[in-house]
Amino acid sequence: MPHDNEKVIRAAYRVAEEQDVTGWIAAFTQDGTFTDMSIPLTYCGPDELGKTVEAYAKAFPDMHRELERFYLDGDVVVVQLRLQGTHLGPLELPSGTVPPTGRRMDAPCCDVFELVDGKIKRFDCYPSGTVIAAQLGLA
Repeated sequence: MPHDNEKVIRAAYRVAEEQDVTGWIAAFTQDGTFTDMSIPLTYCGPDELGKTVEAYAKAFPDMHRELERFYLDGDVVVVQLRLQGTHLGPLELPSGTVPPTGRRMDAPCCDVFELVDGKIKRFDCYPSGTVIAAQLGLA
């Protein structure tokens, strides 16, 4: 039975917004990956994938992903969205921790998902790091 890939991805965004780490990890295959292309950093498998939800929930407790457009091509889903939230907690990055600025971000992003049997095998996130940095007063 084919999977409705758009519904799978919408459900993954929903559990991320609910800060449901267990649900987020369950959306991925056992060897699934999430790469934040703006850093760049890749999280692999169930021991690492939850870190992304935890880090952004801590830094942006009101994080919202405004989903704008979906593009579907077989088991590949591309989503244009906006990352919205207020920087109220420390943002942990590989380069160091950014203390809270109290500033709001509303930044464009493009996410690319590859699915296998209704689970996320690969998730590449392309947030506009320069826009985020400028909106948070870091640039």
